[in-house]
Amino acid sequence: MGAGGELVDAKEKVASQRLSLLELAQALGNVSEACRQRGMDRTSFYEYKRRFQTHGLEGLKDLPPVHKTHPMTTPQAVVDRIMALSVEQPAWGCDRLSDMLKLDGVSVSSPTVQNILIKHGMGSKYDRLLKLEEKAEKEPITLTADQVRLIEKANPCYRERHVESSRPGELLSQDTFYVGQLKGVGKVYLQAVVDTYGSLAFGFLHTSKLPACSVAVLHNDALPFYRKKGIAVNAVLTDNGREYCGTETHPTSSTWP
Repeated sequence: MGAGGELVDAKEKVASQRLSLLELAQALGNVSEACRQRGMDRTSFYEYKRRFQTHGLEGLKDLPPVHKTHPMTTPQAVVDRIMALSVEQPAWGCDRLSDMLKLDGVSVSSPTVQNILIKHGMGSKYDRLLKLEEKAEKEPITLTADQVRLIEKANPCYRERHVESSRPGELLSQDTFYVGQLKGVGKVYLQAVVDTYGSLAFGFLHTSKLPACSVAVLHNDALPFYRKKGIAVNAVLTDNGREYCGTETHPTSSTWP
């Protein structure tokens, strides 16, 4: 008999020995005693019993070894596609990514997509936006308006880093910030003007957000400083809030006390 036949006989012999253990336990009516006589632990006994009830005598044979590579492992090409798509669309969740992959003929469940993203440090929307920002800094790619909006929302400093000027006074950036509420005073706001070239800043605190306050910090602090230094101010960048635009009836510096 060849080696293959000897292997089959060995498997059947092992299965018969395990079956005899089950039969002995049934005859004695005592699992512990049957295990003691055959030198078997109770855990293995119940495992063989379950396998016999499910698969018969075949279930009592030794199981084949587990492969080192899982047959259900997601192909690397699919992983790469998931990573690329999640960077292109950082706001998409795992359900939408899974649906989009199905349109390309790739079937990957949303839990699998989520596991892959977590494994690569991109499990949250914020993580994916950071990856996109890092990619934009290292590679010559053009971000879409929606990508820029999402990055700026997650990281306000991104907008500041991408406003460039070649000299002092070329571009001033102005905005209004809510500071807090002081007892006996009320709400307090900060009008801030920052030079985008060197980050020189001017500030003015007041209890309102009226246009007169935004005008005051420019005309009383920022512009006189540059005029004294002999530096021309070319432009002031704002977010077009109500305090920076409107009709001629808005309060101006001429009405400021």
